[in-house]
Amino acid sequence: MRIRPRLLALGMAPLLFLALGCAPVDSSTPDAGEDPTTSDSTSAAAEADPAACAAEAVRTPGTLTIGTDSPAYDPWFSKNDPTNGEGFESAVAYAVAEKLGFTGDAVQWTKVPFNSSYAPGEKKFDFDINQISITPERAEVVDFSDGYYQAAQAVIVLKGSAGEDVTSVEELKGLRLGAQTGTTSLTAIRDVIQPDSDPIVFKDTSAAKQALLNDQVDAILADLPTAFYITAVEIPKATIVGQFQPETGEQEEFGMLFEKGSPLVECVNQALAILRDDGTLASIESRWLSDVVGVPELTP
Repeated sequence: MRIRPRLLALGMAPLLFLALGCAPVDSSTPDAGEDPTTSDSTSAAAEADPAACAAEAVRTPGTLTIGTDSPAYDPWFSKNDPTNGEGFESAVAYAVAEKLGFTGDAVQWTKVPFNSSYAPGEKKFDFDINQISITPERAEVVDFSDGYYQAAQAVIVLKGSAGEDVTSVEELKGLRLGAQTGTTSLTAIRDVIQPDSDPIVFKDTSAAKQALLNDQVDAILADLPTAFYITAVEIPKATIVGQFQPETGEQEEFGMLFEKGSPLVECVNQALAILRDDGTLASIESRWLSDVVGVPELTP
């Protein structure tokens, strides 16, 4: 099932709620009814038994090993601790684990740097969850689950700076832009914005934020939920001037990443289908990513 991304709006109450974190999501959300847009194949997958499927598909019998980067940022993870079940991706990971038949104490987390997660070769995890966009290039050497989140790109500037009055993608061309390496934010700069000068590439989001504060760039790009957290909590003197969905290729989706040929992919897709059909994914997204309205769409 493909869902158009919901527009998010900046409200301090939900953002502070994200920053403080709260108890892990109960993945046994009551059945919210069948989504009329769900495909027959998705419904069929939801009728399967992901726990039976996963028992023989994991690397270590009785253990589900999940990879993510460190530090693990809000709102995807809370308090830099993926094991606490707090934050959107931690909550999704544990909800999937439960459907696969693994209790919390049977889940083992391992540190995987973002760029190495989608490199070819043997993996030390069953799947990696770390805002990894599904792209054809990456899918040549690793496997992905069905998408669990669709993200818009957001443009972050300092209040009062040259970029604060931007209203279109075209107006971004003359700015000094930057983004984390290996992200679709960086791809969006290069392929969609096509700025007059080469974008500045950063190792991680922390380096990008510091560059913005140091006036090394006029604007940085990030997915919209991350942009909300940056501007509300980490850099209050920054603001989101707009958002856009790259129109090149298919819509950006985050997927869980697997070693090429992993038999666990089908099992996870079965689990995601169940969580999508019973409303659990939507509930987790609303809880941790603040489902409200407001950031303007940038015109072409």
